[in-house]
Amino acid sequence: MTMFGVDDNEVEPLATAIAGRDLDRDEREELVARAAWSGIAEPGDRLAGVLVHAFGAAEALRAALAAPGVEGMLARLRAEGVTDVDEKQVGDALERWRPRLPMPNALQAMRQAARVDARLLVPSDPRWPTGVDDLGEHAPLALWVRGDDAALAALPRSIALVGARAATGYGEHVTMEASAGLVDRGYAIVSGAAYGIDGMAHRAALASHGQTVAFLAGGVDRFYPSGHDALLTRIVEQGAVISELPCGQAPTKWRFLQRNRLIAAASRATVVLEAGWRSGSLNTAGHACELGRPLGAVPGPVTSAASAGCHRLLRDYGAVCVTNPDQMAELAPLDLAPTLFDPRDEGLADRSLELTRLTDAMSARSPRAAADIAARSGLPLDTVRALLGRLELDGDVAERERGWVIVRG
Repeated sequence: MTMFGVDDNEVEPLATAIAGRDLDRDEREELVARAAWSGIAEPGDRLAGVLVHAFGAAEALRAALAAPGVEGMLARLRAEGVTDVDEKQVGDALERWRPRLPMPNALQAMRQAARVDARLLVPSDPRWPTGVDDLGEHAPLALWVRGDDAALAALPRSIALVGARAATGYGEHVTMEASAGLVDRGYAIVSGAAYGIDGMAHRAALASHGQTVAFLAGGVDRFYPSGHDALLTRIVEQGAVISELPCGQAPTKWRFLQRNRLIAAASRATVVLEAGWRSGSLNTAGHACELGRPLGAVPGPVTSAASAGCHRLLRDYGAVCVTNPDQMAELAPLDLAPTLFDPRDEGLADRSLELTRLTDAMSARSPRAAADIAARSGLPLDTVRALLGRLELDGDVAERERGWVIVRG
């Protein structure tokens, strides 16, 4: 038998290796298709997301391999009810994908992944970081991982610490204190393994015996930057390294920018600790804002160009001023479990989003009136009062003389 034109006997052992378990044929087909798509489409490719969502990964790959032409592909999409793509978008996508479609490319990436003990996560995997699904049509189609499953399980209680590569001593000191302090408070640390702030965030988390996850802009088999080879090796041993690019792929400027959306989406909140006016970490902050994730920024000396980006976030983008781990933890309190209203439960997704917006607008220290919380969250006052009442019954919030506060434990 064959799978996507390749002998099943060749595919099966590779699929088993990157899945870390035995698979039935349908599971194997899904895994191999998503492994192939991770190399066919660039990160964040909307048309690939539309195609996979409409047909399923395996059928979408068959459709692309069959080369039906623009009109044929567009007709198939229309038959599935997809009306928000046009002929030019489909034509451009097929041109982008054509050079990468041959299946030997995917098999080579799978072989290299098996050599370095990398696994492939797909959305149906219980270890999948569900936060990235908030990216919608731009969500990753698969994620390549090296490391400990415990680090993946810690992502729902993670905070992203990001900042400039050219960090100052001040920035590195604040990052070390922030990372260690958040680990002590039960958080995992997410960052991008770059020089400067990112590297310090990972090192401090490891030194504090905490969980840390690094998102890369290239394959998990080729660590970048090369000067962090030893650091990334430690992260694989004690945390996890993740990428949506298959093994063998090199980082590029575009891939760094797209990688940043995963850092923001996988975390409960993002904190920018030090950043210049044009720092790439501001791109991560922008993704956090678009996703509705809490955003914090650490102020620096007003004379320091290295903190100009943080001051820009505070002045123009509504970032919360944070100066210590306690304030950073207030951005995404762990004592208000995100599963209080499980978004996977039918009919409760909207209420879960409302709860997130409500708690983002509250503080554990500063009492706020219901009207103030409504203004900060953008929710109707009646909705705010109803949610506060339910959370008060559960012991998660309390009403003080001057307003409502989040209760810590």
